[in-house]
Amino acid sequence: MEGAVSAPGLIELQGVGKSFRDGRLRILHDISFSVALGEFICLVGPSGCGKTTLLRMISGLITPDEGAVLVKGQPPRPSAEMAMVFQSARLLPWRTVAGNIEFVLTLKGLPRSDAAMRARALLGTVGLRDFAEAYPHELSGGMQQRVGLARALAVEPEVLLMDEPFAALDAMTRETLRGEVLRLWARRRMAVVFVTHDIDEAILLSQRIVLLGPRPGRIDSIVTVDLPEPRWQHDPRGLAEFARLRRELWDRINAMSREGAVLEELARAFPDTEALPSGR
Repeated sequence: MEGAVSAPGLIELQGVGKSFRDGRLRILHDISFSVALGEFICLVGPSGCGKTTLLRMISGLITPDEGAVLVKGQPPRPSAEMAMVFQSARLLPWRTVAGNIEFVLTLKGLPRSDAAMRARALLGTVGLRDFAEAYPHELSGGMQQRVGLARALAVEPEVLLMDEPFAALDAMTRETLRGEVLRLWARRRMAVVFVTHDIDEAILLSQRIVLLGPRPGRIDSIVTVDLPEPRWQHDPRGLAEFARLRRELWDRINAMSREGAVLEELARAFPDTEALPSGR
């Protein structure tokens, strides 16, 4: 395990904190790390620790209450250079599957004919070539999510933010799309911040794993993943290093779960007192 990394990067989080409900619900506390151009980072931690909130702050959809979030040295704002894949697809219901992808490509200035060609190629990549003229309501939830992923990948963004994009997919499709994301990342070398609850997925995909503790989310540790590349060609799950990382992460997560249970008991016993920090 390693401490937080503070070196400058394409994305920088500096002492970030966030609360909701007029400050009564503290979600994040003192988050600091950076993501370099071409780096793949996974955020892992228990439900409610603020992983999605962090993604939304990096995207510029919400702002921190404390500290700073910077992309290229400036507060972030939604742009064509940044794409986000949410837990739900959020497709435009009045556009076809192909039309949803063509829309973002034309916004970036691609001619309509080129946009249509690239949209259909991407639909082939995610296994939906035959559904190009279907509408979102005609697709299953998993199929809609594949369209959302194709739409994000279409613009080849400099920053790609992904919030458990494969959670609704079957195992075979997850494996295929993980490989496609890794191939695109290796070719485009964008910065990727990927939220997952799946430890194996985090190790398979990332170069570093940011492990967050229970709410209020704070960095417990940052783990470097040093496995052979390219991982879509050489499955690392049989390697001793993969097993070691998996065991190390699970041991720490289990320890945090026990610590979190103790803090919940303290909060119930002393409801008017701010929850004690975990000491990490």
